[in-house]
Amino acid sequence: MKTSTMLAVLLVALFALGIPAARAQGRITPEPVIPPPIDEPLPPICIDGCPPPIWNMAGLEIPYQRVNVTIENQVAVTHVEQLFRNPTGQLLEGTYFFPLPPGAAVSQLTMWVDGVPIEAKILPAAEARGIYDAIVRQMRDPALLEYVGSDAIQANVFPIPPGGERRVEIEYTHLLTADNGAFRYVYPQSAGLYTDTPLDEQSIRVELQSAEAIRTLYSPSHAVAIDRASDFSAVVGYEAANVAPTDDFELFYTVSPEAIGLTLLSYKEPNEDGFFLLLVAPGLETSEVVAKDVIIVLDTSGSMEGEKMAQAQAAAAYVIEHLNPDDRFALVSFSTGVSLYEPTLLPAGAPGDYHQYIDSLTAVGGTNISGALLEAANLVGERPTTILFLTDGLATEGITDTPLLLQTVGAALRPDFRAANARVFAFGVGDDVDTTLLDTLAAEQRGTTTYVRPGQAVDEAVSGLYAKIGSPVLTDLVLDLGGIRADQVYPATLPDLFAGSQLVVAGRYRDGGPTTITLSGNANGRPQTFTYADQTFRDEGGEPFIPRLWATRAIGHLMQQIRLNGENAELVQSIVNLSTRYGVITPYTSFLIEEDDIDAQTSNGVPLMDASQALAAPAAVSGAEAVERAAAESALAVAEAPAPMATMVATDAGGQAIAQAAVQTASRRTFFLRDGVWVDSAHDPATAPRVIAFASDAYFALLSARPELGEALALGEEMIVVVDGEALRITAEGDDAPTTAQATPAPYPVTPPETTPVDEATPAGQGMTAFGVGVPGCASALLLPLLVMAGWGLSRRKR
Repeated sequence: MKTSTMLAVLLVALFALGIPAARAQGRITPEPVIPPPIDEPLPPICIDGCPPPIWNMAGLEIPYQRVNVTIENQVAVTHVEQLFRNPTGQLLEGTYFFPLPPGAAVSQLTMWVDGVPIEAKILPAAEARGIYDAIVRQMRDPALLEYVGSDAIQANVFPIPPGGERRVEIEYTHLLTADNGAFRYVYPQSAGLYTDTPLDEQSIRVELQSAEAIRTLYSPSHAVAIDRASDFSAVVGYEAANVAPTDDFELFYTVSPEAIGLTLLSYKEPNEDGFFLLLVAPGLETSEVVAKDVIIVLDTSGSMEGEKMAQAQAAAAYVIEHLNPDDRFALVSFSTGVSLYEPTLLPAGAPGDYHQYIDSLTAVGGTNISGALLEAANLVGERPTTILFLTDGLATEGITDTPLLLQTVGAALRPDFRAANARVFAFGVGDDVDTTLLDTLAAEQRGTTTYVRPGQAVDEAVSGLYAKIGSPVLTDLVLDLGGIRADQVYPATLPDLFAGSQLVVAGRYRDGGPTTITLSGNANGRPQTFTYADQTFRDEGGEPFIPRLWATRAIGHLMQQIRLNGENAELVQSIVNLSTRYGVITPYTSFLIEEDDIDAQTSNGVPLMDASQALAAPAAVSGAEAVERAAAESALAVAEAPAPMATMVATDAGGQAIAQAAVQTASRRTFFLRDGVWVDSAHDPATAPRVIAFASDAYFALLSARPELGEALALGEEMIVVVDGEALRITAEGDDAPTTAQATPAPYPVTPPETTPVDEATPAGQGMTAFGVGVPGCASALLLPLLVMAGWGLSRRKR
């Protein structure tokens, strides 16, 4: 998901060749600025005209960025601390320009540089827009257009001497408002616009306090850790090194007195089906925990010898030690034969000497998976049952045919009352496991599969999963969306709801409108129903990340079906269609990011692959490739955030490898990078696009008429975008000459927005102001402006 704001831009003027720095007194405004007088004249630099500016972005470093946010009863205070370092031998000096989050009502603003307060002003969106346009015209870079429509902060920044550092602090406060009951916090920080230098370190910490109980808490943009000390407080954390991501930091949360909270987010384009996301989370302090039975099925075959066996034993002990007081348990070990700790389930309060039994287990013999699972099935009773099944190999004893094994075990687990009771959570240790067996078994019994790769710890994987599923609060879930017609919902079968966890459901719907959502299930044998009135599915607009999240899950589900049930043309084409429309790259569509394969098109112009050309699923069900694919598909199918955009390896002018995005979503469209041109996936190559010169009057007129295109136009100066069914070719090639768009009457207004004039005929020796720095005459041509995001300062995303 590509976002529409960034945290900050530092406009830095670099004076080369030993020229004394002029005072940075000019302001960046849409109106013409008269340069201030200088202390003494500069020597002439050139005689017969000056060369064009060189936009050199190398040099400035960002050792760290620390973001601390406190949200208390909807009031968010954001404090940003960031260090800039100048490793060059030249003076860096300029103006700090900081676009604000959309809709932010700043009630408090402080800005410090090395302990000295800096005078700052807030620019309204219209004035900031003029600055954006001026920078685009002069810098020949459209990236700032992404921030059209946002207010901004402007302040002078002290010069950064050679080898020096400057620490910048900003704090602002704004009120979060609820939309359909959900609060949304955004920390804007798009990818690096003008520098390839990533943040050496980044940390984001959000401390949340609420007078009402916090229920759902969700970030679609970042993999965060959540620490919930109580129902009324939570801490969300994110840390990374060498950071070069592309998304704003987003956090959604709801508050509710309900024992189980529900959040509805939706998105809909006019005349199209919509997308929805449901978040369901129980409280920590008031939830009734369901009493359950836990059966641990442990592989002790010869291949488990050594560290794997020791870790499996530790995992079994951990689970027993962390049972709830009303739980019961059993231990089943298997190799060539099957062994039980006790023939019946034991209460958690009287476990006996299970340590002695676990420690006595030795790794020897074959792998009798069917015998072990059938013994476990015989222990399943009327209470909800969790089966933790751990193995590191293929079945070599008992039933070894996978389809027959699944049929036999499935029949044993699903007679009468057992049909809704048993949940199988499988752990595949190493690469010599039957992925078809494990995934099918888990899917049919409403569980999951965890693959423990070589070098990973078995006990950590088991304890980590059990910590999430150890306290069920509602089983056999059913969601009723009222009068809303929904389909293609993932997960297709709802799992149980556990204390301290969150259920994420994504799907599509026909028509929006108000409705009442009902969640029902069972708790300790008693039916429970929760009703959520006054919920609204949008008729238009909403959260733009939801379609890609839904597509991510849909693709993962379809790929699992192909791997488990066999490949067919219809499923493959569905994957290709989804991948192309929403930019989720798969093995079937990896060709889309290859610039030399642009000829692969369907009749309607959307780049697709014929099903007959698709990559076949691997014939092997075990081995590193099979396990990697199974794990990847599972991650897609249960993803809680959209799949990351595909990247391709490119090299810079110096031959260094850099990561370059190959797929982007912007302005509710998906673009593929083709020979340096961003191409809208809706473009029909058989249709000649209308040409608009980059940074021309027609270009800015288009932006004024359709400001929502700013996010798409920010991708680069070479692109094809489809607007109202018409393909527009934005290009910088030959933009000094009249273009087709300028010669042909356009359906958009041609009056350009008010911007800072660019006087191309400024005589030598006269002064001009460039980005807030007054320089005389041709000296401005030797100015090497550096624009560095104070928010990310990361790798370039648009070229």
